[in-house]
Parts: sequence; C-alpha cells; structure tokens
Amino acid sequence: MTRSRKGLLLLVLALPVLVLVAALLYMAGMAWLEGQPRSFWQAVEWASETLTTTGYGADSRWDHPAMVLFVMLVQFIGVFLVILVFPVFLIPFLEERFEVRLPQEVPKDLDHHAVVFRYGAAVESLLAELQGARVPALVLEPDEATARRLFERGGLVLHRRLEDGALEASRLDRARALIANGTDDENAAFILAARQLGFRGPILALVEEPYHRRPMMLAGASATFTPRHMLGAALAARASHHISPRVSGVQQLGRNLEVAEMRVEPGSPLAGKTLTEADVGAQTGASVVGQWVGGELEVMAGANVRVKPGSMLVAVGSHESIDRLSRLAEGAVATRRQGPFLVGGGGEVGRKVAELLRAVGEEVRLVDRVPGPEVDLVGDVLDAKLLEQAGARDAQAVILALNTDASTLFATVILKDLAPEVPVIARVNHSDNVERIHRAGASFALSISQVSGQMLAKKLLGQEAVAVDPQLKILKVPAGGLRGRHPADLKIRERTGCSVVAVERGDEVLVDFDAGFRFRPDDQVFICGSTAAVRRFAAG
Repeated sequence: MTRSRKGLLLLVLALPVLVLVAALLYMAGMAWLEGQPRSFWQAVEWASETLTTTGYGADSRWDHPAMVLFVMLVQFIGVFLVILVFPVFLIPFLEERFEVRLPQEVPKDLDHHAVVFRYGAAVESLLAELQGARVPALVLEPDEATARRLFERGGLVLHRRLEDGALEASRLDRARALIANGTDDENAAFILAARQLGFRGPILALVEEPYHRRPMMLAGASATFTPRHMLGAALAARASHHISPRVSGVQQLGRNLEVAEMRVEPGSPLAGKTLTEADVGAQTGASVVGQWVGGELEVMAGANVRVKPGSMLVAVGSHESIDRLSRLAEGAVATRRQGPFLVGGGGEVGRKVAELLRAVGEEVRLVDRVPGPEVDLVGDVLDAKLLEQAGARDAQAVILALNTDASTLFATVILKDLAPEVPVIARVNHSDNVERIHRAGASFALSISQVSGQMLAKKLLGQEAVAVDPQLKILKVPAGGLRGRHPADLKIRERTGCSVVAVERGDEVLVDFDAGFRFRPDDQVFICGSTAAVRRFAAG
C-alpha cells in the first residue's frame, strides 16, 4: 500500500475515534461541571459541529472555566484538522490516484532493443544516439521519481527492481545489448542476473572505480568503461596539442607555418560575416579552417560560412599572417602556446588531466582544497587571490575539473574577469549546463554524457561516433593539374570543403597568394580540411 493510501486510511479511522472521545468528554463535563446533562447523540452532534468548524445549534454557552477551556481546545483541534486534511492527506491521495501509472511491462512487439540499467548523465547522449540510429532503448529504473521524469519525456521505461523481475520483464531473449549504469555493486548484480537468465549478448558496464573493472569482467561484462577517466583524457587532449594536435600533419611545414586559435569578440569586424565578406585571405594571408562553437568544431567548408560572435577561430598561416588576422579580429587574442597549465580540482578527473599533461612534458599546477601528493597549491578555486597566486594570468589554459556545475560556472566567471585572454576548458556533469558554461566564457566545455555516450554508441552501433575533439588534417599533394591557375579560381573550398593553406616551392613555403600567383608543375600543395573533406579532395 502506498504512503498516501496509508495516510488516508489512518485519517478515516482516526476521525470517528476523535469525535467519539470528544463527545464522551463533553457529556461528562456538561453533567459534572455545568449541571446540564447531554445525551450521547447530542454530545456527538456537538463534537462533529466543533471539529468541522461548521458552528453550533443549541449549545453555545458555558459557565464553568474548565468547560470553556475544553471547548476552546476542541475548537483549535478542529481548525488544525481542516488545515491538515487537504494538503497532507487528501491532495497526495488524489494526485497518486489520477496520475498515470508507470509501466510494469514492455510492449509485446519490442525487439532487437538495448536495455539500459539505471538512467543518469552518463547515458543521456547514448539514448540520443540510439534514437537517431532507430534502435529502441528500454531503461530499467527502480527509482520512481527518475522513472517518472523519463516517462513523461517520452522515454521507454520499465519501473521495476531487479528482485521484482525487471530483467525477465524486459524481453531479455530479444535484446541486442545491455548497458549497466548503476553503482558498481548494482552493476555486478545486474550482470550476474542477466548471465544466469541465459543472456549471451554484449554487456557494457560503466565502472565508478578503475580497480573494479576486472571483477566486473569476471561477473560477465563484455567491456567496461571508466567515464571519469575518459573525460579526463578528453579534456587533456583538448588542452595540449602535444596529446592531440589541433591540425594533424602541420609538422610537415616546419617553422614557416603555425596553427592558432583566437576568440572572435562580439564587436569584432569578423563577427557575423562570411570569410568572403571579411576578405580574410586577401587581407591577412591566413586560412581560417574551422571555428569552435559551443564546444564543437565546425569546419569552414565554404567561403560563405559565417563567423559566429564568441567562437574560437582555428587558423593556419605564417607568423605574420596570424598576427594580421588577430589585428583584424580586434581584440581577438591568439591562444597561448607557452606557459603552465592550471588544473582546478584534484578529484579523479582533475588528477587524470594532470597525469596526462605531465606525461607529455607539460608544466602543470594542480589546485585543490584537500592536500595530496599531486596537489601543488591548497585552496579554493573560487578564490581570485588564490588563482592569481597560482599563476592564472600566465597560464597556457585553465582546466576546471570541479565536482559541481555551479562551481564550474562561477569559477569560469572569476577567471574571465581575472585573465580574459586565458582559455578555460571545463568539465561539466550535466549536458544541459554545457551551453550555460560556454556563455560564461569557457572556450571548451565537455560533459561526461558526451564522452561515455559516444564511446558506448561506437561499441553498440559498430560505427564511428562523433569525435569529442574532431581533427583537421593537412594533406601534401603535387600541384599536377592545378598548374597555371590561381587557388581562388579553383573553388576548392566550395567543392570539397578543403582549404589551400600553403605551397612548397623549392626551399620556401608560400602562404600569401597574391593576384599574380599561379601554381607551378613542381609545386607541393598543402590542403587542410576534415577527414571527409580531405578524402573528397583526394578522390576528385
């Protein structure tokens, strides 16, 4: 029996008892204190009139002080009863009676579906990926509040506990895969139960503690993932080009070419304009090959793509051309390539970020509230004086790996006020907050849902998921059929999405293509674009 029904039943039983007790006391008081005996039914009538606050009939005068106090007490009890009955007992019962019941069974035609045990941030993106791939996803959710939220959003939910036959009711024999997203002990019980019921398909488990990976595999998991470690690796890769170069293949160009990232301020002449309208190539000699918007890299596949205010441009060119582009952007400051990395938060994600950065030779300063062997500075990341003491102004980037999104948001605001030109790379717990943290000034924000969801989708669907940090690539090709022509005449960007970023001619590398420039037969051309764009160029 539910709590609201128990409460209503208690109320129904308690009210007659209360009326009866008040009536008997009233009979005794009227006989002994007032000298005016009342019959049982007269006393019951008085008690009901008083407790329901409907008023009195004949009895409305009492002389003895004790009787007056007794009547007042019963009147107050009646007022409190009226106030309590509706919000405490009646309304919860009516809400529960008329709200839609959560599913205890699944549709009979459900087939080839993925079963997700426990809903949470780590599987949000996975459910979206499965929906996009037209793969049904059934969520087994024992928690009623969580199950109802998901059900009201249109999700396929089964509200049962494992011990109440959740796996048996999920049509396990027709499922394509299982995903365990509970606590480590819950996941182990879920996996063992599924294997004991004869499920032979893949079971993917999200593990909280890395040392539980092997026991989880012994329990029957096909693969295990540690989302927090994956998130730390993704943040570290985004921070350091030594771990994940922004543009792969740029090392071929030697010292003559560099890759830079710069923020486009809302008041910049570039904001809202296309590359053609801004005439970036002619004015600067640099090639804008992409822009970071909301944590995602948009490849500049055509000259008519608009530069969005607040985005981070990715540009390739000589040192001089990059400087000219920065000046054209007015206030857009090229991202630093020197200086230490400041990591805020010494939890599992923060320690993983620091470990990976130090492994490739980067200087790292780890800040946390709790002292530890890897912590360089003890204190609160929300303290501007501590951030300044830690060298935030001179940092190559600040990586925030805090426990709550509210702290991350506030720390981002503090950092952008303290050091506006220093990029902020943020760990986000809930994907809904990614956009808010971007608006606060973070250059890059990544949620655990994005990381784990894409890895699981890749494993389940057998195809490449959207990369967390998509790479641009440089391809070196001979001029061949391009000889005698100007890059602008070939419309390479419009046709393939690639940009001509440089031309190797003898011992020099050219990045400025004036009106008189023409490709020569012995030129080597450097093409930059996404993997798909480079493939299109090579094919055509």
